[in-house]
Amino acid sequence: MVDITAKRFAVLSILITLLFMSHTSAASTTEANLDDAWRAYVNSQTHLPPVYRFPHASCFGAAALQYDLPLTLLLAVARGESDFEETARSRANAHGVMQILWPDTAKHLGIDRLSELYDPCVNIDAGARYLKELVNQYSGNLHLALAAYNYGPRRIPASGENIPTGANWYSGYIYRHLNYVLGSSSGTKPIGDALYSELGQSTLVSFGEPYRATAFIAQLERNAPELNLDWFRRGTGKFEVVMTYADRQEFDRGAGLLRRAGFRVD
Repeated sequence: MVDITAKRFAVLSILITLLFMSHTSAASTTEANLDDAWRAYVNSQTHLPPVYRFPHASCFGAAALQYDLPLTLLLAVARGESDFEETARSRANAHGVMQILWPDTAKHLGIDRLSELYDPCVNIDAGARYLKELVNQYSGNLHLALAAYNYGPRRIPASGENIPTGANWYSGYIYRHLNYVLGSSSGTKPIGDALYSELGQSTLVSFGEPYRATAFIAQLERNAPELNLDWFRRGTGKFEVVMTYADRQEFDRGAGLLRRAGFRVD
């Protein structure tokens, strides 16, 4: 991995405009086909392997088998929730790789000590078990199950009507991470048995609201579709847009694409 941690990107154009975009208009572009997208995944993609070797691989493999869930789905949830960080903690008091809420969800899953949530295998097993419970509750509908994973099942009706905007956002957020896990969101797929831990990430910008990060990425991808972009909900409450790269060459290529799209690299 190339060490370029000091590199930061100063995004100069369209930022002010994006900061004032409405929540509704940004969300509407991502909500319309989410249910169909998840159904397509269930029908034709659950057998596909991940394109990287991700952290805690044996824990994820065991949980996928135990609860009859696609491995790539569990990896997508973990990447979106914590980026596989076993000590992650959110402002909402969610903990570990799968961000299990303490104490309510943890105790519902039979976990009585907070420290247990920092054991990756325990946490991944708990997250998979909870997700399986929700998948069953919503008759296999992953869109609704994921909305409930984020918002709680009491707030997500089985009919799928009047789902909170934030819950719809979360489903789309995990779907984006699923595309990364499957390799379908990147113009450059890894060759061979690539380690996820060897990839680099450079933060472009942070937002306080998820829809602003979504709108920002959408605009940037329209200007430079070959960029490897992603974004993460961090425990600090920030939503970070990042460029990912495998090596110095890919980093330099991304920096060049950003410049051609009208952004300056510091």
